[in-house]
Amino acid sequence: MIGQSPAFVDMVRRIERIARCEAPVLIEGETGTGKELAARAIHYGGSRRDGPFVPVNCGAVPGDLVENELFGHKRGAFTDANVEQIGLVAHARHGTLFLDEIDALSLKAQVALLRFLQDQHYRPLGGSESIRADVRLIAAANCDLSALVACGGFRLDLLFRLRIMFVTLPPLRDRCGDVPLLVQAFLGQCSERFGLGDKQIHPETLDWMNRYRWPGNVRELENLIYREYLLSDAVTIQVDAPIGIGGKALDGNAGLAPSMHVEDFRTAKTRAIAEFESRYLASALSAAGGNVTRAARLVGKERRAFGKLLKKHGIERL
Repeated sequence: MIGQSPAFVDMVRRIERIARCEAPVLIEGETGTGKELAARAIHYGGSRRDGPFVPVNCGAVPGDLVENELFGHKRGAFTDANVEQIGLVAHARHGTLFLDEIDALSLKAQVALLRFLQDQHYRPLGGSESIRADVRLIAAANCDLSALVACGGFRLDLLFRLRIMFVTLPPLRDRCGDVPLLVQAFLGQCSERFGLGDKQIHPETLDWMNRYRWPGNVRELENLIYREYLLSDAVTIQVDAPIGIGGKALDGNAGLAPSMHVEDFRTAKTRAIAEFESRYLASALSAAGGNVTRAARLVGKERRAFGKLLKKHGIERL
């Protein structure tokens, strides 16, 4: 974790204080801001540093397998359960279990996690005895969980359990002066990893980098530096500025240069429509107090059609 901006320094101080306690932690922040790095800093800065750090991406685990992944199973617990399997909670014993993208958990999986957080006991699938866990739990989310609670996609009681301690990671656009430090660090990593010698960024390139809004945050900057380091034959790397960079920074991905990622028109349009529909449906459901029939009436759609849209975007109804 590299930086010297006031926003970065405040974040580090909070992480250092959180590391000294044993309570569950919720890390919030935009994609690419370094939530797993923050989780590791909390783990290795605390009393459990000598124990394991076990990360799991909740979005990559099917909803019906979450309990099995976390708590394991006994032999014969279900079809094809020919051997006993311990879960991730057991693997993280004396250490930290990091649940990334916790907002992706189904409501059923949220109930299982809530039950575990209440007393730190769990029972493997097919087991008859409760087991006491010895882990610290850190969770992370890209979205605003409070807004997700409002539209019925996340349990309020689970949010309270997770948010005993919390830290919000600042986006790169709010970390004034940190871009040059990160660029130098990534260039050093590239030189050490790929062995193509030391390279530097042209001052004009660094100028627009300082004014660009970096919607993908630190990860976007890191990927850009790695790519340009490998593609450039020159010692000084120069990258064209995004179209529109003038006296002020751009919002979002507007006008990315050819050397940076640009979606084709159809993909960008489809994504924009999907994002609009998701926000609109969640707002309507929230305004209707979670009542699907009332929400459908508010937006002028049939209940069945409205329900299909909710299912399409993975929005849980209350």
